[in-house]
Amino acid sequence: MCPAKTCESVYLSVVVPCFNEEASLPLFYEEIVKILSPLNQPIEFIFVDDGSEDKTLEILKQLANQDNSVHYISFSRNFGKEAAMLAGLQMAHGKYTVMLDADLQHPPLLVPEMLKEITNEEYDCIVAKRNRSGDPLLRTFFAKRFYTIISILAGTKIPDGGGDFRLMTSTYTKAILNLEERNRFSKGIYPWIGFKVKYIEYENIKRVAGNTKWSFFKLFSYSLDGITAFSTQLLSFAAITGIISFFISIIMFIMLIIRKLFFDVSVDGWTTIVCLIVFLSGIILLSIGILGQYMAKMYTEIKRRPHFIVREVR
Repeated sequence: MCPAKTCESVYLSVVVPCFNEEASLPLFYEEIVKILSPLNQPIEFIFVDDGSEDKTLEILKQLANQDNSVHYISFSRNFGKEAAMLAGLQMAHGKYTVMLDADLQHPPLLVPEMLKEITNEEYDCIVAKRNRSGDPLLRTFFAKRFYTIISILAGTKIPDGGGDFRLMTSTYTKAILNLEERNRFSKGIYPWIGFKVKYIEYENIKRVAGNTKWSFFKLFSYSLDGITAFSTQLLSFAAITGIISFFISIIMFIMLIIRKLFFDVSVDGWTTIVCLIVFLSGIILLSIGILGQYMAKMYTEIKRRPHFIVREVR
């Protein structure tokens, strides 16, 4: 193995986003080196420290001092996994790039198999797709519904379980980097750029150490960000809801006039009116909220702030 800056060509770039992974990093590094060393090819390891508050950065510095093929980027604060993945891909120089987490839920043992599949040049990307065995039933239910809904709204098939653990050619990686939006949703970007992709399924694996940073609320928020960042269908939903509500109100108005003129039936009491006001107000607030989400996305895009700020790089 040799450092990226001194190698004329790097065969494989290993991109690893990290956030508070001090407990699993040494185990991950030992495992990935043991698996990839037999390849006898120039390899670079790119660890992205996403503003960790533990000893993750210290461990990365130790690894970089011991192994010249190890490089790291340290953010000034936590910018999120999307920014960390983008930074790692920007720094990658390899003919192939594999991206996986440091908690060993993405099994490094699959990497040689993924390389074998992609080197026949039939595919541009090999995705390790995990099943959901062992996940809580409620979380699995909502995850499946999310992928179904966003596939419909985005007009692009986004497979359930097809996450960020993937091996990519340099052409595929460059296509991802060409999309410069600030509100990134990689799970939507991957299928949008196309190319030939193959999926390899593997059993769900528990974390080696520590707890997941993705609570149910964070996953729900991430799903909403993904929908608004990658689809405009909600705007159509708001418009259609408004049109339907308008026609319903016209029909009700006509019915009330007919009842009064031909049947001499007075309008029902205040309960009906209050229910209608609450119903229509809810639709109005929902539509305003949807518009606000898209305006917020436009606001962040227009400001053109960087995706991340680097504190230290090696």
